[in-house]
Amino acid sequence: MLKDQQIIAIGGGGFGRNPKHNKIEKYILNQVDINKPNVLFIPTASGEDKSYIINFYSCFSKLKCSPNHITFFQRTLRLDSLINKADVIYVGGGNTKSMLAVWREWKLDILLRKAYLKGKILCGVSAGAICWFEQGVTDSWASNLNSMQCLGIIDGMCCPHYQEEEERRPAVHKMIKDDKLMSGWSIDGGAAVHFKNGNYYKSLRFYEDSNVYHVSKSNKRVIEEKQVMTQL
Repeated sequence: MLKDQQIIAIGGGGFGRNPKHNKIEKYILNQVDINKPNVLFIPTASGEDKSYIINFYSCFSKLKCSPNHITFFQRTLRLDSLINKADVIYVGGGNTKSMLAVWREWKLDILLRKAYLKGKILCGVSAGAICWFEQGVTDSWASNLNSMQCLGIIDGMCCPHYQEEEERRPAVHKMIKDDKLMSGWSIDGGAAVHFKNGNYYKSLRFYEDSNVYHVSKSNKRVIEEKQVMTQL
């Protein structure tokens, strides 16, 4: 029986900020149909920040799973073996542009596509959310927000931290209006979007008042549609 192909894109928050807040992490694990799934953390975007990795283990070691992580800046284990063993692959936040450059050098992007097709759950926060889409809105450049090409597993664009950083909404609207950004998903911190088999499935809220929006353009007007939220 073929497994669903699933991606869960998180707009901000989760164990990186507080490892005791684990609502979205529990939701992710509940999507796996085995008793104790292997969870693989990829902290490339943060430069493999040690405190981030500690928070990952602090959170997931208390849940019913087996956590592990990938490092590129020390001796790197066989990536294909690590990916093949994983049931859930969680990508952390940070600098998206630098992360994708490292992944492509190591051909991890190819391994992640294969993992997705095999039914392994791909998920992540911020940079780890936008990487799965055709385009992402990123602050990888210090000067201003930009759009960039990502892996293209999910159609459209993604913008995380939508309500957390006041410049995000006007920047997304302007880029879409100017045809520099395709339509897609804007996700507040404390919210996430779940996709199944390439299609929108559900919007999730694990912080109070957080939301998900589909943003598009029609007749030269930008349309922002708030989604129905499932409270975790």
